Amino acid sequence: MKNQLHDSGIPPALVAVGSASALICAVDMEVDARQLACPLPLLKAKQGLRNLNHGELLRVLATDAGSLKDFVSFAHLTGQVIEHFYAQDSGYCFVIRKQ
Repeated sequence: MKNQLHDSGIPPALVAVGSASALICAVDMEVDARQLACPLPLLKAKQGLRNLNHGELLRVLATDAGSLKDFVSFAHLTGQVIEHFYAQDSGYCFVIRKQ
């Protein structure tokens, strides 16, 4: 799976945490940002994280390809941790641990 993700233009930081477990792991909140264009998936994720406590998990579902780089940059700039990522067809699933 990792080679397949790498070959699809997905940032290396997401390839490193790529796993189908992103779809099924227990989370504290889920945000459905599918069918929303950039920058709305990231804005919805930020809103969700505001409602979580330190250490809790947020799952974000998105379809916008721009969210791939947006979420990596956001995590890098804010210190949030993308614990799991999964790409399937034209959908993406991010699991972020609030720091």
